[in-house]
Amino acid sequence: MPHFAYKGRDGRGALVTGVLEGADSGAVAGQLFSRGVTPIDISPSAPPREKGERWAARLSRRKVMQDEVLLFSRQMYTLLKAGVPIMGALKGLEESTGNKGFAGVVREVRESLDSGRELSAALARHGDAFNPFYVAMIRVGELTGTLEEVFIRLFNHMEFEKFMRQQVRAAIRYPSFVLATMAIALVIINLFVIPAFAKVYAGFKAELPAMTKALIGFSNFTVSFWPALLAGAALLAVGFRLYVGSPQGRLVWDRLKLYLPVAGPIVLRATLARFARSLALAIRSGVPAVQALTMVANTVDNAHIARRIAAMREGVERGESVLRAAVATGIFTPMVLQMVAVGEETGALDDLLAEVADMYQREVEYDLKNLASQIEPILVVALGALVLILALGVFLPIWDLGNAALGKK
Repeated sequence: MPHFAYKGRDGRGALVTGVLEGADSGAVAGQLFSRGVTPIDISPSAPPREKGERWAARLSRRKVMQDEVLLFSRQMYTLLKAGVPIMGALKGLEESTGNKGFAGVVREVRESLDSGRELSAALARHGDAFNPFYVAMIRVGELTGTLEEVFIRLFNHMEFEKFMRQQVRAAIRYPSFVLATMAIALVIINLFVIPAFAKVYAGFKAELPAMTKALIGFSNFTVSFWPALLAGAALLAVGFRLYVGSPQGRLVWDRLKLYLPVAGPIVLRATLARFARSLALAIRSGVPAVQALTMVANTVDNAHIARRIAAMREGVERGESVLRAAVATGIFTPMVLQMVAVGEETGALDDLLAEVADMYQREVEYDLKNLASQIEPILVVALGALVLILALGVFLPIWDLGNAALGKK
């Protein structure tokens, strides 16, 4: 994510400056408000340079995995609940973790605390491990004195997100394998099988069917220009990655994913489940609605939905109810909107949002279980069409020559 340099005033009116990482300036403003800092100026900036860290150490450091942050949250909750001082808890986790990179992160966090920084500020210096939502929730725990409770809530939240990702990956594994196998088979047939048959047909000196001519022409093109085709495919893949990595490209791709056949509705429900769970967690922890929406927009992992949530936040800032702002987004079902309305009226919005998340989760689990049965007919039809085209193109000339030979006799 990009970095932003900021200037602001703390609760005592003192000038505060620094660099933070965030999806946009609004996300950085949300982080500052969560720390009790009123921003004056926020502008794009280069990432801060870590002092005293050599390039060799950076290159040798292993990437921090989310599973390690998940385990860290659970262990911190257990240790703090048992009455272990936070410095002792971090020291123990540093010595027990098997990832040297994450051990280095924990050590630097402990050193930051030792130098007088708050835990949230220490974690914010490691944006690759702790995202802005995680840092903001820790800040809330510090302000409200419920740090251990926030850690267990973050653990449950991250476990939920991990479960959703695993379900989606498991569902797309089978169709991905089938499509990859079909692509490999098509390449082998074009490069080796059809050229062998083309040599046989050339010896017959007979008129070939149109389908056979088309297959032979496509095969000859593939054989002659396969280096250019391979380079073009590589450039296309790199170009796609670069485009999707840009803000505009990611917005277009994330919007397109929601309209994909079969998979689009599943992606939408999974994204909204993460949104509802994150917002419920933030509100339950005492975060104001506007600030909670700013934090949650960074957790949905979909730029299009994040933009809708930002519009929802702007509506709440103008004085609209959460229900009216949610209706304006156009992404929630009437049942969900009804639950939000009841939550606002009863003051139990966090509980109702958790119910919404559970409902979306059940729908996603059901859809994922039936995803293979929905995709399988499409794959069977595509595979059947491919086999039919290849069979007709390869065997029609042999059939015609056999009929011609029988007719001559």
